[in-house]
Amino acid sequence: QLRLVESGGGLVQPGGSLRLSCTASGFTLDAYSIGWFRQAPGKEREGVACIGHSDDFTYYADSVKGRFTISRDNAKGTVYLQMDSLKPEDAAVYHCAADRFIRLFRDWEYDYWGQGTQVTVSS
Repeated sequence: QLRLVESGGGLVQPGGSLRLSCTASGFTLDAYSIGWFRQAPGKEREGVACIGHSDDFTYYADSVKGRFTISRDNAKGTVYLQMDSLKPEDAAVYHCAADRFIRLFRDWEYDYWGQGTQVTVSS
């Protein structure tokens, strides 16, 4: 079964940091572009960041630019989302998604999705 698994979520105070990880089960990520999306209660899913097959291409939502960093370690089969200077409005369930092509934030075009990891930002 092909699936993605996110980890690293949790509770953090405003201004704090978290690092999310995305790994794959049943396939390897190195041939896939990865997107990170988030969805807060009552809100639509939104794209946060995406990365090409290497670190050469990255793309960020304006709301996280300068605070979040997406990266990948293909040897470990893992894509990371480093989140710094977290704000209460960053709280959401974060999902990673994979596709063989760069899809930016066109979520309907991604082939594989993870179940998500909860990020809570609160004092």
